[in-house]
Amino acid sequence: MRGLKGKNVLITGGSRGIGKATAQRFLEEEARVFICGLEADEVEQTVRELGPLGFIRGLACDISREEDVQRLVSTAEESLGGIDILINNAGIAWSEPFLEIPPEHWDRTLAVNLRGMYLVGQAVAKQMVARGKGGAIVNMSSTNGLVGENLYAHYGASKGGVLMLTKTMAIELGKYGIRVNALCPGYIQTPLSASIDSPEFIAAYAREKIPLHRVGKVEEVAAAYAFLASEDASFIHGTELVIDGGQLSF
Repeated sequence: MRGLKGKNVLITGGSRGIGKATAQRFLEEEARVFICGLEADEVEQTVRELGPLGFIRGLACDISREEDVQRLVSTAEESLGGIDILINNAGIAWSEPFLEIPPEHWDRTLAVNLRGMYLVGQAVAKQMVARGKGGAIVNMSSTNGLVGENLYAHYGASKGGVLMLTKTMAIELGKYGIRVNALCPGYIQTPLSASIDSPEFIAAYAREKIPLHRVGKVEEVAAAYAFLASEDASFIHGTELVIDGGQLSF
């Protein structure tokens, strides 16, 4: 991708799954990377594992907490020398019938997936505006933000909110040269999905609902993140990129 070499990239949820693959992709593009994750041991392991590829540092934090976000952004700025690209990736999910969702699961899903997206996005955007060099922000939404799905009311509500947040951020931040877009992955094989769904369910889902007859790979989402952050996407702003193997075509 054009324009990623030497860029400073902050990736939330960067210690596992899609975020970890994205950190690797940006390092391969010769960017400098700072990741965060909820578990300190996962963050440290990812930094050690990806360290041979280039400059990478990390910090454990909870992006739903304002004080954690301020610490994250200030530490990332100091470590990187400023933030050019934000990959706003962190998220959680439970699979539960609407009638059985406990309020604590609803609140935690919205706190991480939407409040966290706002907190990190706002803090980084303020830094980008102050630097005056523009930047790129890519928020993680989902196909669940575009269509409803059984058992995911709380997740879908959070991801629909991310799409509207993205569009409004784009309207307000474009004048500062900050591009804002969102990704909408469909079914991607990740540690989170593996903790929710059985192999039999995954195989049936791919066969019955995805025209390509397979689920997505984390590397494919990482490539989309890299594209939207790059100069190759310089006139793409305020929209969402669907990565679903054709599922929404049904």
